Amino acid sequence: MEDDGPCENPGVAHRYYALDAANARLDELRPLLERLRQDRDAVAEAQRDLTRFRESNGSEDHAMELQDRQARIRELVKRMQQTVARIDSWGITLRDITTGLIDFPALAAGRPIWLCWRLGEDDIGWWHEINDGFGGRRALTDLE
Repeated sequence: MEDDGPCENPGVAHRYYALDAANARLDELRPLLERLRQDRDAVAEAQRDLTRFRESNGSEDHAMELQDRQARIRELVKRMQQTVARIDSWGITLRDITTGLIDFPALAAGRPIWLCWRLGEDDIGWWHEINDGFGGRRALTDLE
C-alpha cells in the first residue's frame, strides 16, 4: 500500500488513502458516524410520532406544534446531509449508517481496493476488492 497520506491520483477522480492516513481519520469519523446513527434514529422516531400527532386534534396550538415537529425533523435531516457531505469530501464512502460501515479507497500493488472499517472496530483491519462488498472482506494480513 502507499506510504503517504491521502493524495490525488492524476487522471482518476479518487483520493487514495495509505493505511496510516485512513486510521488517523478514524478519530474524526467515529463521533460523526455515531451522531449520524443517532440522528437517523431520531428522525425515524420523530416521523412515527408526527404521523400519530397528525391524527389528533386540529386546534391552532396543534398546528403550531405540528410545524415545530416538522422543523425539528428538517433540522436533523440537514445535519445528517452535512455529515454525509463531510465524509464524502474526504473521499470516504459511507456504506451503512446502522453499522457505521465505511470504505476508504486505497492502492495495493498499484490496483485500487477498499480499506473497510465499521463502528466498534479498532484500527482498520480489513479490505476488499473494488467490486466486492462487505461479504468479500478479508484481513489486511491476507493482502498481496
